[in-house]
Amino acid sequence: MARISAASGGLLGRLPPILRRGPAFWRRSVQARVVVSTVLLSAAVVGVVGWFLIQQTRDGLLDQRVDAVVAEAESETEAAREALSATSGLDADESRQQQDLVEPIIARGATRGFAVVLSPPVGEGSRLADGGAKFTQGLDLASVPESLEARFDEVSPTAWTFTDISTRREIAGLPDGPGIVVGSQVRLPADDNLYTLYYLYSLDEQSETLALVSRAMLVAGVPLLLLVAGLTWLVTRQVVTPIRMARRVAERLAAGQLQERLRVRGEDDLARLATSFNQMASNLQKQIRQLEELSRLQRRFVSDVSHELRTPITTVRMASDVIHDAKPFLDPVTGRAAELLQKELDRFETLLADLLEISRFDAGAAVLDADDVDLVDVARRVVDMTSALAAQRDTRVVVHDPGHPCVAEADVRRVERIVRNLVTNAIDHAETRDIEVFIGGDPLGAAIAVRDHGVGLGPGESAMVFNRFWRADPARARTSGGTGLGLSISLEDTHLHGGWLQAWGRPGEGAQFRLTLPRHLGTQLRHSPLPLVPDDARETV
Repeated sequence: MARISAASGGLLGRLPPILRRGPAFWRRSVQARVVVSTVLLSAAVVGVVGWFLIQQTRDGLLDQRVDAVVAEAESETEAAREALSATSGLDADESRQQQDLVEPIIARGATRGFAVVLSPPVGEGSRLADGGAKFTQGLDLASVPESLEARFDEVSPTAWTFTDISTRREIAGLPDGPGIVVGSQVRLPADDNLYTLYYLYSLDEQSETLALVSRAMLVAGVPLLLLVAGLTWLVTRQVVTPIRMARRVAERLAAGQLQERLRVRGEDDLARLATSFNQMASNLQKQIRQLEELSRLQRRFVSDVSHELRTPITTVRMASDVIHDAKPFLDPVTGRAAELLQKELDRFETLLADLLEISRFDAGAAVLDADDVDLVDVARRVVDMTSALAAQRDTRVVVHDPGHPCVAEADVRRVERIVRNLVTNAIDHAETRDIEVFIGGDPLGAAIAVRDHGVGLGPGESAMVFNRFWRADPARARTSGGTGLGLSISLEDTHLHGGWLQAWGRPGEGAQFRLTLPRHLGTQLRHSPLPLVPDDARETV
């Protein structure tokens, strides 16, 4: 299959550019499909109508020719009968009467364009091929069909059939080709026997007429199809052109050029469609601007509040440190209050830092300080930093070392923050079970996966877990002191690197979060070195 695909690609590569673009043009152009379909249908209709007309013309020409030759043959036979009736049976012998009968007809046939054959007597069982027949010189007796000969083996009225005339030498007015043969019987007085006269007429003139009609219809059909194609192209262009303009304007609107509008001409359906499109674009522009303004005000409010809280929180922190330092001299209740105050201030400062970071992401002010980062070292540092929290939760964090560095171009501070958020989130939900950290890499990317065996995630929660302040169970306490923004910030950090941050989970079987970063910034990821669904979970499916 690979060889076939390669060969096909090579053939396509050698085709002219217009032929290579043909399939794409056919798929994208409604106008081309309508024109081609109309031309093909018109060609089919013209072909059927032309065939019907040609058949009618052929039948008319043949019927007219048959009537004429049958009438002429009967006239010749009747003249021969009158001549024979005037001759006494004793005036001439049999051979002489045959000669006197056929020679005048042969002479008239030479001037009128037909040939004559006089058969042997009827009833003797002889055929023309057996000899004894008198006929126009040069005529091949095989031109008379055997089926017609068999009809006149006994007394029969005048009959005719189509035949294929062949001659041994040129006969005036009787070329080789299709023709008509008419048979009629006469009785010779000399021997009182029936003889059959066969008259052979050519259809060459009718064939030429039919060929002329066919050529005329073909010559007229081709320009007609071209005219239909041109008219179809013009008609479809009037409809397709506004649609193409609407597509271009829609693409510009999607690109952020909200001031683009369609030009309205006339008052027809397309003009009203353009008017409705422009009204929709104006409403969308208005709504988007309102949303942008609200978003800007929201970001500014969060940023301003975060900054303004810095000063009072610093003052409170100083007072809290003084009270906390005097804890040994305080009574137990006051000492406990000082400890709680210190802990909540720590959490409040973390929340402020996260809000400031979120505001920087929203404002587009976040930048990367990129360097080569080994994800194995990052994982080990994060595990060491969270070891106290893991011990407090009676949980063990295990790092599966791949045995080789997994280096990616990244901001080490942001990557450590992502991994720290993933590990602390796993500790918070592991329910004293082990947490595993996997590191992997390939030529295009490097990845870290954090696997826990705790409560897991329900259906649809793997996409919602990165929302700001989202919690799977609102009644569940944050034992690690998180702010609810860690995973949101981690997702923004990942997008800043052009990477992926994905989650998998199943109720009662735990969850796995996977971070995938490109080896080099600006490289587009196509796959991850590590699976999103853990191996142990896939075995139970």
